[in-house]
Order: sequence, then structure tokens, then C-alpha cells
Amino acid sequence: MNPNADNNKIVITCGPRIIDILTEEVKNLGYIVRNTDHLSLETEGSFEDTMKLNLHLRTANKVLFHLKSFRCPHPDILYKELYKLDWDKWIKSDGYISINGYVKNDTIKDTRFANLKAKDAIVDKIHNIKGRRPDSGPDQTQTMIYLHWKGDWASVYIDTSGETISKHGYRKMPFKAPMAESLAAACIMKSKWDRKSPFINPMCGSGTLAIEAALLAIDKAPGLMRDNFGFMHVFQFDPIHWKKMREDALSKMKPKLDFKIMASDVSNLALNAAKENAQVAGVSHLIDFEQVDYKDCTLPEEEGVIFMNPEYGLRLGEVTELEKTYSEIGDFFKQRAKGYMGYIFTGNLDLAKRVGLKAKRRMEFYNAKIDARLLEYELYGGSKKNAKLPI
Repeated sequence: MNPNADNNKIVITCGPRIIDILTEEVKNLGYIVRNTDHLSLETEGSFEDTMKLNLHLRTANKVLFHLKSFRCPHPDILYKELYKLDWDKWIKSDGYISINGYVKNDTIKDTRFANLKAKDAIVDKIHNIKGRRPDSGPDQTQTMIYLHWKGDWASVYIDTSGETISKHGYRKMPFKAPMAESLAAACIMKSKWDRKSPFINPMCGSGTLAIEAALLAIDKAPGLMRDNFGFMHVFQFDPIHWKKMREDALSKMKPKLDFKIMASDVSNLALNAAKENAQVAGVSHLIDFEQVDYKDCTLPEEEGVIFMNPEYGLRLGEVTELEKTYSEIGDFFKQRAKGYMGYIFTGNLDLAKRVGLKAKRRMEFYNAKIDARLLEYELYGGSKKNAKLPI
């Protein structure tokens, strides 16, 4: 295993139903995608490539650097095979490791046992060479090892991400149940927004959609907002190269936009959360915030997109009340948003029918475990000279 070689296997994981978007991201960064399944893809590169992928990917969860795959019918074989690896060349003897992953083997009733066996092999090897063993536990802020053991086959990886990179590091003020940052980015990337025309986000909540739109528009790498990754805690990490990588990413950012990104909400609490999150993300100067009911939000004259993520309703009373909301969103689209592309992200497909418009596309997603759709509406029609309704 040569971490500097360009042909080491790298596995990148993601949430369900966004593998096609992640695949395009990886290809656009110049990597060849070898294999895909519904939750991951395989590419290849050096350990430094994992740093680049962690820095730039918007829709990924983890970037895993492959160390070894082997036949593994039993926990004793797991220990034996993992012990053979040169862990002392990766992990500091006074460091800290955490093991997680996926285990489905007939000899294992509790994943924690497999993780413990893997941990023992790693720390025993380091102890026998260095005279001391690293600490271990659940903390995901230092060196992380990922174990994938299914049937009689096991693979072990350096988890170069650490905490999932689906979190982009700016959301300090969540509001109610916000979309994951990676999901918001995936929805926008799946849409027909050209990143050159207005992006309108009524019912903005904590601002995730508007913020992700701004990050995409100026080409700001999401990893720039994080100061800790798993790759930083192994010997192969080169801080000088990482600094240059960050500087290169910063130099490619656009300083300003010549179109509007607008976020509005009737709730002052939501708007304050959105403003604070945008400030942390470094894009607050790119977003116009407005406290107003969505029906009265300001719409620029140009054509663009409107993204809405209304509530889904968990109880019968809520659903009944939301039927009117979804119907009124349809009226808002028809009456005020002519010329725009309209998008509604919802986890309630029955409520979506209340919009009263025929969706041009129905894109499947999951929001956590909720079966969701991004619905696209092409809103034909003339000008929006009266862009704001009189109060």
C-alpha cells in the first residue's frame, strides 16, 4: 500500500437517491468513477486526493481510503488480517482511534464486538512496535477507521472525513426540522437553475436552501467551512499541501453576484437563524432577507427559480391545515411566478396533489427516512411588473 500512488481505491458514500448527483460531482473534479451502488461509488487516487474530495464534495457523506480487503469468515481471522497492516505508519502511538462501519456476518451478533476485535488488532500492533497503544472510543474528531464486513469478505479503510461531510459546517442555528445541507445541495443541483439567474426561497426556515444556492453560485467549496477532518490525524497528512489546496479553492471563488438570491419567512425566529447561518457560511452579503409571508415576497423581474420546502404534516390536524397551504402555493405560482421554474420539496405526496399544477418532473429523494419528491413546475407566462403585492 503506497498512499502516494494514484491508483489506490477510494470509496465515497452518500445518502439514498443522490448517487447520480454525487457521481457527476466526482467526475467534474476530474476523477474516474469505477463502480456505483445506491449508497456509494468507487474511484481511485492518492491519499492527497481524499483531501481534495473532502474539500469540494457537496453531496457526499464519507470519503474512505482503502487499505485492505480479505476473506474473513470469523472474528479471529479479522484480528489476524488487520494485525498484518503497518498501523504504526498511519496512527500515532499517543493518538486516539474510533472504529465504525457496517457488519453483517453470521458469527457476529453485535457490531460492537467486531469493532472491538478490529480495535484490538490495531492497538496491539502499534503497542508491539512502539511500546504504547493509542486510546480508543466513540469520539469521531480524531483518527477514524471504517470496517465493512459482509458475509465472508471484509474491507478496512481510513475514514478521511471523520464527522460526516454532509454537514457543511455553517448551521449553528437550526430551525424546526431543516433539510440536511447535502440534501439541499443535491436538490438544487438536480434542478434547472443555471446559477446565473434569481434564486428565490420563500418559507426559508433556517436558510439552508438559500445558503447552498449562494455557495454554489460563487463556487465556494463546502470544506472551507470546516476545520477538522479525519485525514488530519494520520501521519500521511501534509498541512502545507492542505493549506495550498484551501488557497487554490479560495482563489476560484467569485467575489460577488450580478443576480438576486432572496430568502424570506414570516417568522422572525426563522429569519434570524437563517441570517446567522449565512453569516457563518460567509454568504450573508449575497442573500437578501425579507420577513414576509411567502405570498407577498419580492420577485425580481428576471426569470429564475423559486424553491419551497413547506411542512409535511405529521398529524391529521396539521395535514388538514396544510391542504390549504399547498393549494395557495399553487395559486402563488400561477398568479405571481410566471416565467419562473417552481420547485416544491415535500415528504407528503398527498399534499402535493393540492398544488393543482402538473409537475414537469418528479424527482425522488429521501429526507431522513421520509420518502420525498422534488416537484418541478414550468410556470409559463408574461411579465412580473407588479412584483410585490400591495399590503
